[in-house]
Amino acid sequence: MLEGSRRWRREGLSIGLVPTMGALHAGHLSLIAEARRENAIVVASVFVNPIQFAPGEDFERYPRDPARDAEQLSGAGIDAVYRPAVEVMYYPGASTRVHVAGISDRLEGAARPGHFDGVATVVSKLFTAVEPDRAYFGQKDAQQVAVVRRLARDLDFPVQIRVCPTVREADGLAMSSRNAYLDPQERAAAGSLSAALRLAADAYAAGERRPEQLRSALQARLEAEPLAQVEYAEVVDPETFTSPGSLAVVAIRIGTTRLIDNHDLSMRFPG
Repeated sequence: MLEGSRRWRREGLSIGLVPTMGALHAGHLSLIAEARRENAIVVASVFVNPIQFAPGEDFERYPRDPARDAEQLSGAGIDAVYRPAVEVMYYPGASTRVHVAGISDRLEGAARPGHFDGVATVVSKLFTAVEPDRAYFGQKDAQQVAVVRRLARDLDFPVQIRVCPTVREADGLAMSSRNAYLDPQERAAAGSLSAALRLAADAYAAGERRPEQLRSALQARLEAEPLAQVEYAEVVDPETFTSPGSLAVVAIRIGTTRLIDNHDLSMRFPG
């Protein structure tokens, strides 16, 4: 358990948790700012979770900058940082995994088998260690949000799941730690994600509701970018991640970098 959690509880102080894997950017800081507004105590966790990376994924090269993270967290007014070692989070021989059936098996779950089991397991352990009143997640990882919401409901965790808007670069690209992998040409190509979402949102605003037409618009715009390899482009319900719905979700690869994004088509795309 995080040192201090029980004392804060005894004192009746509300606790907000912002889970991160480090390599902090403005998106993370927006979550911290929201947590600061709503809670007496704000805790950020920094843990690159090995069990949510499949073999061959980027666990070893995932961006890590502890000194910069510490500086940003201090500037953001964090009360405590929970930075467990892997051997503390997962004791030798630990084999328990948390599986949220249904949501975890589609789209991101199908593309990255075992990913959401890793997410659900580490989030469960973070909730147990910190005992937050509220936990803060970014809309960019919309399927993760759906998994965590279902997890908290099904396992009776007494925590409110707060979802904050995606923070974007000036050209619309969603902020992500993995953006650091992109070279200048790849970074320009990554703009196809937000361009596709904007195109679908415009079609929705003009009255288009047929899932296949919205899906086709997303797919066509992504495929127009020569460097982008499309993994999926769908329009789903944000709670179940089944179709039909109004949430456009996309995933592409550019070079060795995998990027995801989403947008609720019933809302105007920002910018």
